[in-house]
Amino acid sequence: MEHPVQVTFRGLEPTDALNKLVEDNARELEQYYDKIESCRVVVESTHRRHHQGNLYHVRVLLAVPSEEIVVSRDPPEHAQHEDMYLAINDAFKETARRLEDYVRRRRGQVKKHVGPPHGRVVKVFKDEGYGFLEDDDGREIYFHRNSVLDGAFPRVEVGTEVRFAEEPGEKGPQASSVSVIGR
Repeated sequence: MEHPVQVTFRGLEPTDALNKLVEDNARELEQYYDKIESCRVVVESTHRRHHQGNLYHVRVLLAVPSEEIVVSRDPPEHAQHEDMYLAINDAFKETARRLEDYVRRRRGQVKKHVGPPHGRVVKVFKDEGYGFLEDDDGREIYFHRNSVLDGAFPRVEVGTEVRFAEEPGEKGPQASSVSVIGR
């Protein structure tokens, strides 16, 4: 980490054990990403007069290149946060998850939803009950009237845009289902 961890305690006395817990958790974040610019942590007691039943609010602000990751663990959401150590550990676990997401985005490892292939009908033999479509790569793919969804085969014309699912056939690729687009 480029700068030391900044820890702020509000409504409670800081102890060496609490400081060490926060600093150890912050140091562990470097195993996910070693270019963390800064880490600020606020540990706050929501009630100042109770000896039991206090809930602790923990906020972690992590600065990384071009972004800031903010995790806030609020007591109403997490009733188990009567234990300050548990509240701190939970906040850092969530910070680690968000840091991992950040690293995946930076590496371009985020999954993108890819829909079914898109194509256009190039030949139709209505009397024989089949046709061919061309995908975006220019490949011709066979389809049978039974593979056209919603009984749309009679409406299929050359140039009709479709989405399809492909499978290997006896004589090459074939569409197992064909869905007419926009009609």
